[in-house]
Amino acid sequence: MQHRPLGRSGLSTAPLVFGGNVFGWTADEATSHRLLDAFVDGGFNAVDTADVYSAWAPGHEGGESESVIGRWLAAGGPRDKVLILTKVAMWPKQPGLSAANIEAAVEGSLKRLQTDYIDLYQAHRDDEATPQDETLEAFDRLVKAGKVRAIGASNFTPARLKSSLETSAAKGLACYETIQPKFNLFDRAEVEGALADLSQAEGLGVIPFYGLAAGFLTGKYRTEADFAGKARASTIKREYWNDKGRAILAALDEAAAEVGASPAQVALAWIMAHPAITAPLASATSVQQLDELMAAARLELPGDVWKRLDDAGRL
Repeated sequence: MQHRPLGRSGLSTAPLVFGGNVFGWTADEATSHRLLDAFVDGGFNAVDTADVYSAWAPGHEGGESESVIGRWLAAGGPRDKVLILTKVAMWPKQPGLSAANIEAAVEGSLKRLQTDYIDLYQAHRDDEATPQDETLEAFDRLVKAGKVRAIGASNFTPARLKSSLETSAAKGLACYETIQPKFNLFDRAEVEGALADLSQAEGLGVIPFYGLAAGFLTGKYRTEADFAGKARASTIKREYWNDKGRAILAALDEAAAEVGASPAQVALAWIMAHPAITAPLASATSVQQLDELMAAARLELPGDVWKRLDDAGRL
């Protein structure tokens, strides 16, 4: 499987990144460990998490996902074969990108992950209240100390990302090597345009989240009854259950029938073939689901099929 570079960091990822927000939330610990084993055994190597996962769930406080990954590593998970991507700034317990918060948060993440280093440490969201040089100097110290191999950003506007890159260049500091925006067949505005142009010009990797639109693009939500009891039902109803969403599902159904794949596989294969994208994130809560998603990395969409999907997502 051909790996793709994460910016100019020297790190590379398989075409699919596992979104670890489900670990300890909609996938219990035993299931999460089976998923991680299957992912690595399938030839994939990058797992994305954050300190805040899954603070939103009743009875959770944050740190659950990192802790599940850490116990997997401690039980024999192959640290040398996996890239651990985590994030700082969005956890209410440790918010923002001040130097003090970054320095405290990384220690917590390292402890929960039970590892000596983080491969890609990402600013989970921008923090306009903290000077960019303060944030980047803190990240730079972590890189020099060997606690972090590379840094990335998430949920930054193109203008703020560009300013950060300029600050790093001017002061000789570690720079963001990746950007993590929302992107899928439905949600395209954050990437296509200014961010794609900046990423190409600066050699950034783009590793978008919401590759399956919270599960909507799997095709399993077709009627009102399909939403009953689902953890992400309210999000999907609010964002995707509309005429545009249903038109995309119809295009996915047509493409899936043509190439002999599932709608989820086609949706991810479309992202992987997009010229602006390095590798999308996607989550699974069973090994069966994961097997389906991993197969998308080996699915090549004919050019006309890719174009019809592209057109459907622009309606």
